[in-house]
This record gives sequence, structure tokens and C-alpha cells, in this order.
Amino acid sequence: MIRFYFHPTPNPAKVALLLEELGLAYEVVPIDTSKGEQHTPEFRAINPNGKVPAIVDTEGPGGGDARVFDSSAILLYLGEKTGRFIGTPVDRPELLSWLFFIGTGLGPFSGQAVHFQYAAPDDNEYAVNRYRREIERHYQVLDDRLSGRDYIVGDDYSIVDMSAWGWLDRAPRVMKGEADPLAAFPNLKRWFQTIDARPAVLRARAVGKDHAFKKELDEQARRALFPSNYLKSAD
Repeated sequence: MIRFYFHPTPNPAKVALLLEELGLAYEVVPIDTSKGEQHTPEFRAINPNGKVPAIVDTEGPGGGDARVFDSSAILLYLGEKTGRFIGTPVDRPELLSWLFFIGTGLGPFSGQAVHFQYAAPDDNEYAVNRYRREIERHYQVLDDRLSGRDYIVGDDYSIVDMSAWGWLDRAPRVMKGEADPLAAFPNLKRWFQTIDARPAVLRARAVGKDHAFKKELDEQARRALFPSNYLKSAD
């Protein structure tokens, strides 16, 4: 059994998609990050970094519990555990390269673009332009990669496609104000539509829908989501 610590944001969405594609038994454990539940001692024992997603595999190596945090690590762990969606041995160098390109580039830049467009004060034209332009650059890298290709790595659908889908699904939010944020990237748009049509995507989108997560970006949420913005003495 997999205990899946979840909040409805892009990185947990990647893991939800893989779990649904694999058909593994899992239990959703909601972590309401806007209420600060990621900072509790109980959750920090699972992910010391205080972020979602995280999993506990009750049938880990050696038969005991195995904790895994960081979406890329979870995708790799579950892919290797099941032997699925990880390509061939020949694909391995490319799979690792593209997985970390997404995990260290596309994801963080997308997250910062969202932050400065929706959560930060309004006088951030430089920051907004910086992250929007970097997102466009990352999209172009993927668009070039997908020219004449169905999937990002190898000949088959893999955890790399799932990882990219998690953030591309939020392209309308990342590229605020764009009616069609992928219009300038036709290969990427074609690829996204193919992945998004998979039956497992519909099931992944339903994960956590039965839980009422906090949506208001009030002072409690800001302190929970951006704790480093506050001096400890002011807590």
C-alpha cells in the first residue's frame, strides 16, 4: 500500500497520474499546505523539507516502510519498483536528463511565475518578465525536442511525460492572460493534448476532490506557504 501525501498542485498531480497509470493501491492523505499542515512534526518526519508530494510505501525494500519525497524521486522510485514507464536501458541517460530538466527548470520557474503574478505585491514587473521569459524558453526547448516525436524520451510514454504534464496542465495559470498559452509551441501543444486525453488523467484529476482544501490566500495561508518571508520573531 502507498500512502500518498497530497495537495492539488502540479507536483503531486504528477504522482497521482503515475499511481493511476500503474493501478497501484494507494491511500490519499490530504496535506492542506495553506493551513500549514506541511510543517507539522508528523509530516516533517516524512519530508523534512516540508513539501508535497511525499509517499510512504508500506512494502518498501526489505519489506518495511519506505518514505520518498520530491516528485522526481517518487516517479523514479515507483517506476523502478514496478519496472514500468522508465524506458529501456538505452533510454536511461536521456530519461534522467529530461526528468531533472523538468524538476530543476520547468517546475521551479513555473512556480515562481505563478508566485510573482498572483501572490507577490504588484510592483514586480522585472520578476514577472524574468520568469515568464524563462517559461517561454523552457517551453521552446520542449517544443524543439518534440519535433517529429510522440514522447519526450524514447518511443514510449514515460515518467518524463507525466512530470512535464503536471506543469503544462497549469500553463494557463503560469502564462497569465494568454488565451492559448501553448499556441506558439505547436509540438508541445500536440503532445500535451495526447497525454491529457489518457483515461488515467481523468482519474488523476479526481484525486483529492472529496477534500475541502483551503483556497483563500489570506495571512494564515501566506505564512504557511511562504514562511521564509517572515522573521521568526514575528511568528
